[in-house]
Amino acid sequence: MTQNNSAKDSDSIEQQVAALRAEITAHNAAYFEQDRPIISDSDYDRLLRRLEQFELLYPHLRREDSPTQKPGGTATKAFSKVAHQLPMISLENAFNEGEVAGFFNGIKLFLAREFDANPDQTIPCFAELKIDGLSCNLSYKNGQLVQAATRGDGRVGEDITANCRTIGQIPQQLTGAAGTISELEIRGEIYMARTEFARLNSDLAAAGEEPFANPRNAAAGSVRQKDPRKTAQRPLRFFAYALGYSSAPLATSQSDLAAVLSAAGFVVNPEARLCHSIAELLQFYRDIEGRRADLPYDIDGVVYKVNRFDWQERLGSSSKYPRWALAHKFSAEQVETIIRDITIQVGRTGALTPVAELEPVTVGGVVVSRATLHNEDEIKRLDIRLGDRVIIQRAGDVIPQIVRRVEGDLSRRGESFTFPHQCPVCNSPAVREADMAVWRCTGGLYCSAQARLRLRHFASRDALDIAGLGEKITEELFDAKLVESPADLFRLHLRRSELLARKGWQQQSTDNLLAAIESRRRVELARFIYALGIPQIGEVTARLLARHYLSFESLQDSMVAAGLSEDNSARQNLRAINQIGAAMAEDLIGFFASPTNVAILKDLLSEITVEPFTAAESAQTASAISGKTIVFTGELELTTRREAKARAEQLGAKVVDSVSKTTDLVVVGAAAGSKATRARELGIATVDEAGWLLMLGAVDNSASTGAIKTVKSAKMTSPDSELPVNDTVAQARLL
Repeated sequence: MTQNNSAKDSDSIEQQVAALRAEITAHNAAYFEQDRPIISDSDYDRLLRRLEQFELLYPHLRREDSPTQKPGGTATKAFSKVAHQLPMISLENAFNEGEVAGFFNGIKLFLAREFDANPDQTIPCFAELKIDGLSCNLSYKNGQLVQAATRGDGRVGEDITANCRTIGQIPQQLTGAAGTISELEIRGEIYMARTEFARLNSDLAAAGEEPFANPRNAAAGSVRQKDPRKTAQRPLRFFAYALGYSSAPLATSQSDLAAVLSAAGFVVNPEARLCHSIAELLQFYRDIEGRRADLPYDIDGVVYKVNRFDWQERLGSSSKYPRWALAHKFSAEQVETIIRDITIQVGRTGALTPVAELEPVTVGGVVVSRATLHNEDEIKRLDIRLGDRVIIQRAGDVIPQIVRRVEGDLSRRGESFTFPHQCPVCNSPAVREADMAVWRCTGGLYCSAQARLRLRHFASRDALDIAGLGEKITEELFDAKLVESPADLFRLHLRRSELLARKGWQQQSTDNLLAAIESRRRVELARFIYALGIPQIGEVTARLLARHYLSFESLQDSMVAAGLSEDNSARQNLRAINQIGAAMAEDLIGFFASPTNVAILKDLLSEITVEPFTAAESAQTASAISGKTIVFTGELELTTRREAKARAEQLGAKVVDSVSKTTDLVVVGAAAGSKATRARELGIATVDEAGWLLMLGAVDNSASTGAIKTVKSAKMTSPDSELPVNDTVAQARLL
């Protein structure tokens, strides 16, 4: 098949984005769920920043399940799951002063009406230290601690209540104003001081146990002890710094909250400052950076929070970051070491990733010996060879980022690294398509490395979620040739005696695993699609496909039909799905066109039942406009277009730029043009700006501008009638 250069470029970019997403997702699981990070903070930040830049340059590639759009972890199985009343989302990072200035310029653009009225006003911010520990959400009822949870994926965390009750700096009963609130969430960081971390590691080593890599891992591992008595023996501390859900007002600003938390019985970090300009914030940052080594605990930056809570509420959040807070990260520590070897790892989709094997070196108290080199182009850019001395940097984790080669003595330099043209595992040819950064093994499931990792993915938490079938067990079963394909899992009960004959397998554990596998013979459609491990198909895309095709039979038949020609109705139907790009569509079609995949699917479907999709609206996003498609047109006078769109998206609406038959509502501002005309032609409901604010439950008096005294002119039109103001909200609920 012949493609023009632009098509090749598009496919290359989409594939690079897909590879970045997969890599970042794997690192999220290692950091947030296993407390065993495999790359440095700075290396992770570099990957995430690269993905953000791709999505900024190519908006059509942005997806809901992208790591840029949501926090990193998920709740583990070791503890029961807990839903936070308000999401716990991560912070956007800045790495230089220009990015800090850009963040505040963005706030001014978002709240433009505020600064139009008073151009000289500042944005007061509360600056706090970014403690390197484990985020925790504490729930209180009438001042009494009732639950403690980790952040997890931001919406659902792990219940660690029993363990947190052993931490002396977490009050069981609140005092002061906080103690009078019927329902209250207080957030903060569980951490371990450096001296106590060193003492703990010394004790572990003396007892013949494995020491922790750093204080953050020690804190997380201690909180996740199954026996609270072990947690009680660990020197854990807690800093409170944020408010989650509150059933009644507690403070009006971040600086006021710090005083309220202190009065409630919490320890609040004293290294905090209310600043009234960017210059003050940066001076505070430099002061802390200079004293960083002398602090008794690890930090990796300073957090800037817009001080006023009413402004925080208006700024709101994206799916991943609050728009009112920023983490200004410190520079990473750098040391020298030597490249001893370059090895190749094979990923689930066949990607060959080069890894630098380093002369072990201590960075910030942690011994590191490996670093990913990402791809062939990165090796060439760095001009890395065996024997080279290199600068590596670490920002609190284990495996570093290679920054550059050290110039100087070249006598020990080896030959330039030649990327293998064969898979090191199965010897199948490895190919690098034109304009692609990644070499890929062509062995497919014939390659044991790919088959092993795909099997692990199939059983993973977000896929079939088979309890007890973790990475080690999956690999053991695969190596023993007891399970070589997904369908083999569901025939494992026929080999029970072989399992029991293996070292470490007892009757109870064997029966538990077989029962867990048996319980997954019926699986939801979206989970099944994701479990197949189709390149570029993440959880959100799997749900989109499930919602669109409703059954697996329909999906498979449509993909087969789409593969019959370059332009037919099935292919057009696939491409019409929101967020399905050209490269993703080709991966889907190609998956179902593979005879090997078809055979594996046929075998698997003989063992399990894939349930049809049934719609179920999330209670967390339900609102009058949840799931509706909205267009804004004309000049908004009471708020900015950016703020209006953000608010609509927060309430679950989809905001688009053009009016079509699928549009549910058009918000018409002043001097509206063709979009308002198009809405009337199509019979689509419209509402003016005042009516839109009423739909959102706007109060009579604006908290910041005073622009809305009373709204009497709100109008909403439907295909049949013009509704008076009193019917506006009622009509919105009928949409």
